[in-house]
Amino acid sequence: MRRLERILLPMATFAVLLMVWQLVASSGLYADYLFPSPHQVINGVLELSLGYTLWSDLGTSLFRFLSGFLTAALIAIPLGLVLGWYNRVWTALDPLVQVLRPISPIAWLPFIGLWFGIGDLPAIVIIFLAAFYPILLSTISAVHNVDPVYLKVAQNFGSSKRDILIKVVIPAAFPHITMGLHVAIGSAWVFLVAGEMMGVRSGLGYLIVDSRNYLRTDLVLVGIVFIGIMGLLIDRVVGAAERYVKKQWGIVN
Repeated sequence: MRRLERILLPMATFAVLLMVWQLVASSGLYADYLFPSPHQVINGVLELSLGYTLWSDLGTSLFRFLSGFLTAALIAIPLGLVLGWYNRVWTALDPLVQVLRPISPIAWLPFIGLWFGIGDLPAIVIIFLAAFYPILLSTISAVHNVDPVYLKVAQNFGSSKRDILIKVVIPAAFPHITMGLHVAIGSAWVFLVAGEMMGVRSGLGYLIVDSRNYLRTDLVLVGIVFIGIMGLLIDRVVGAAERYVKKQWGIVN
């Protein structure tokens, strides 16, 4: 029954949303080009699908997203482990990180365009910036929150600092690091559109901007809907991976 509820309740929510959307579109409050109906958006999906434009843009966006996110994870996790382990180094760098962290990746757009030109790289850099700090800070926090009993037991057995870091701290911190990855992946996906609105001619963000320029608001909504759907799918995949890791570590049943 609980599994059935998990399927039916979200379906009911989306059904209500579609009904409200259709009612507003049919009310005459807005012209069709200002507020496209679900039927127009479905036709837009079919139009883009037949020309393979939609799937090409979707694949390009996923490539940029994965490139930026994985690069951020590969750099931020080892760096976070080092900074979390060596407290003096983190004490020295903490103010700098806290100054840079609140700066939105969008604020860097003028410089990113000048430094990296046009193409895939600016979008990848934007996604990298959006994911880097959440992963870094969650990794540092995970190291700091390792149970001191684990460290004392390892020290009593004569383990070196290197062995403690590799064999005790990293395994103990890993479940919490996956939580940081989950948070960061949502943040990075949000900034995908911003990254693709500058100097590229493909991707879901470009689809939205290009459709707006031609007043094809139905295609704008196609891009928005697919960004939301892909965000949901990515969140569910990462959430399942996070639960698997926690189960393997005995954190959840």
